[in-house]
Amino acid sequence: MRTVHGGHRGRPNEEKAGTRTKRRLLGLVAAALVAPVGAGLTTVAVATAQPSVAESGPAATQDSSGATVRQVDWLTDRRVALWIDSPSMGTPIQVQLLLARDWNLTPEARFPSVFMLDGLRARDDENGWTIETDAEQFFADKNVNVVLPVGGQSSFYADWIDQNNGQNYKWETFLTEELPPILEKDWRTTDKRGVVGLSMGGTAAMFLAARNQGFFQFAASLSGILTTTTLGMPEAIRYAMQDAGGFDVDAMWGEPGSEGWESHDPYLLAEKLRGVSMYVSSGSGSTGPYDQPTAVPGVSTNYAGMGLEILSRLTSQAFATKLNKLGIPAQIVYRPSGTHSWPYWEFELHQLWPQLANTLGVEIQKPECAPLGAFGDVAAANPWLGDCLTREYPVAGGSVQDFRHGRVFSSGGTAVPVAGAIGGKYQSAGGPAGRLGYPTTEERGTADGRGRFNHFQHGAIYWTPEHGARTVQGAIFEEWKEQGWETGPLGYPVLDEVGTPDQRGSVQGFEIGAMYWTEATGANAVLGKILAKYGELGYETGALGYPKSSEHVITGDGRFSEFEHGTIYWTHETGAWPVRGRVFEAWVAEGAENGRLGYPIGDETPIEGGIEQRFQHGSVTVIDDAPTVHP
Repeated sequence: MRTVHGGHRGRPNEEKAGTRTKRRLLGLVAAALVAPVGAGLTTVAVATAQPSVAESGPAATQDSSGATVRQVDWLTDRRVALWIDSPSMGTPIQVQLLLARDWNLTPEARFPSVFMLDGLRARDDENGWTIETDAEQFFADKNVNVVLPVGGQSSFYADWIDQNNGQNYKWETFLTEELPPILEKDWRTTDKRGVVGLSMGGTAAMFLAARNQGFFQFAASLSGILTTTTLGMPEAIRYAMQDAGGFDVDAMWGEPGSEGWESHDPYLLAEKLRGVSMYVSSGSGSTGPYDQPTAVPGVSTNYAGMGLEILSRLTSQAFATKLNKLGIPAQIVYRPSGTHSWPYWEFELHQLWPQLANTLGVEIQKPECAPLGAFGDVAAANPWLGDCLTREYPVAGGSVQDFRHGRVFSSGGTAVPVAGAIGGKYQSAGGPAGRLGYPTTEERGTADGRGRFNHFQHGAIYWTPEHGARTVQGAIFEEWKEQGWETGPLGYPVLDEVGTPDQRGSVQGFEIGAMYWTEATGANAVLGKILAKYGELGYETGALGYPKSSEHVITGDGRFSEFEHGTIYWTHETGAWPVRGRVFEAWVAEGAENGRLGYPIGDETPIEGGIEQRFQHGSVTVIDDAPTVHP
């Protein structure tokens, strides 16, 4: 079982979220619109042009837009999630990247990018291309950085004129102005770009390329609606957006017929696509190889997908005819069957790649490679790694070879695979050149069956589905190991180790507590109710300072943890309370919890001239620095 973060095939077509009744109704609405849309096409032949490779136009990269990266999550060794604060949208936007094949092989290299746009029902957690298709594995051997915007349901990736349904959509500004400087500065991305979109994303791919001339050198529409202002189309788009999230189309481009609609219609913008290498595809709407047929010949159970694909075909034909009249070449692909659904878009992604690769100037096929020696032995023993993507190459005193589903590291004659979410965490920690060093074990399952781990020269990475992949290293790792790993009192790590605010030490969160470390006190765990009380007192910056022991078990169900400036005691009956200073000294002189006072039952409280603390069987007062025991 690999810890690969990946999608699942949960949306057989873009309209799955609707009910069967809605799907039937949408199909009927679409079919009703076919006649008026198609009428304008009957007297004009549709031309299919050959693909062209456009020259690079002027870059549209903007100056710093104020967008900043809030968080970076390495999901695998070459799949990264960026959380970007967008000034235009006023909210963090997630963008996932699939890094180029040679990202690690040639760390000084920069790579072209491919923007992959989602459909009308885009989700907020992951782009549909990685949920529904093999895009992640398809691009693994391609030398491009793949850009996957996440979210934007019913947005058409446009700048809306008004907020609606809780969204402030400014996607065009984000994609063309705010995102590119981050990709170019931090993620080794060039200004050579392609864009591929399905359905809503196909429409957007064409108008974004036209409205931002020179920004994209390649644009592909897979089942896109390419004449948005034609008779009946605004009504169809209005219905679809209401069905996909309850969005009001008037908030997007204004009322139909307005300048906003015309300025986003690929058909009307066709002249501005001159020089862009284009790929346009659609099915016919009839039952195809990936559809479930009904008893009616040519009619599948995907009613909405039939109607939407018919609209896509008709509008794509109109768009292609316009391009032909203008003398603008494009690759036009009309499949004889197939509905509006993901398997066809996956198929088209594979078909369009040679044209996209030629446009961006990268190889269509990966270079030849073969795992040899220890790398070959590991690959043979772990077929899940798949085929090699690179040759073996040196790194940090050893060597590594990249495979489709992971990497193999070798040092001192030992070769070990690292993959999935653990591979992503290892990459974010600096790989072999980082604090962990080289892997010493392959990925293994934990004894309780909950997690997975790889051990390294100077620590480990543990993964659970609840907490993801977490690094444990150094003194904290050694103490956690001493306490029994994940089966000990702390459980699994839930956070990475971070420095404490006072810069004296570090802390790491676990399921049942936290582990603190300083040079003076070493690594010590604070657990459960004692940790909660410690937190009330300000953690390490509070009155107690850092822990100087892990939790001790005492008489009955009692527990205590020692700190630099006191001790917290806990029992089920009395709760958790700190004892410190002169009170602590007097209490210990009486035998501590085993003496006549018993356990503490409250905090220190001020009294006239001093303080008092209550215990089960009495109290201790301190006045003028002199303690007095009151049994």
